[in-house]
Amino acid sequence: MELAELLEIRPGVTAVIGGGGKTSLLRTLGEELARRGHTVLLCATTKIIPFSGLENLLSPVEETLRAALAAHRLVCAGAPVPGAGKLTAPEVPMERLAGLADYVLAEADGSAGRPMKAHAPHEPVIPPLANQTILVAGASGFGQPVAEAAHRPALYALLAGLPETAAVTPEAEAAVLRAEGLQNRVYVNQAETAEALESAAALAKLLDCPVLAGSLRRGEYQQCSR
Repeated sequence: MELAELLEIRPGVTAVIGGGGKTSLLRTLGEELARRGHTVLLCATTKIIPFSGLENLLSPVEETLRAALAAHRLVCAGAPVPGAGKLTAPEVPMERLAGLADYVLAEADGSAGRPMKAHAPHEPVIPPLANQTILVAGASGFGQPVAEAAHRPALYALLAGLPETAAVTPEAEAAVLRAEGLQNRVYVNQAETAEALESAAALAKLLDCPVLAGSLRRGEYQQCSR
């Protein structure tokens, strides 16, 4: 079973938030859906690095987007961020984007490459049209000190009830996710060892949403809960 099916990706807008691995998740899902013959738009509501090997459209108008989707099925679009080498949200409104592509996959926050994240009050920027929000957590963060594993570590520690020097545990991650209440489901990436899969399973037992664990690098996935 492919990842898009396991995560129950539906036509329309899907938001992806959380720790490191969001961009890779967008690409994996986009490639799967495009292979099935769907049109897929990858974008961000904050900032995203353009995708190597894909069509990256800079500030496209609707007609340009429509033509690119018809020609390639999978494209990325956004407005250039001056001097950053990144793209921010497309200038075409999200409701219009949802009418142009079968699927719109939107990265809705940043994590500075850290596997875990706590969200500041202005984050994440989830499109109102999103039919679900997937939170990504990197299994490499388990066992690391909060100060090293988490983006916005002071806030993460506060929500987890731990000092920043304490190790991230499934219980700590669950406390942060429950406090924020942002996600419809969780994907634990980098789960390539028995220990990592055990941590993902322990996290799943503490949450009331579906949890999937696996490795985007290996293309291996398993359900931890429904």
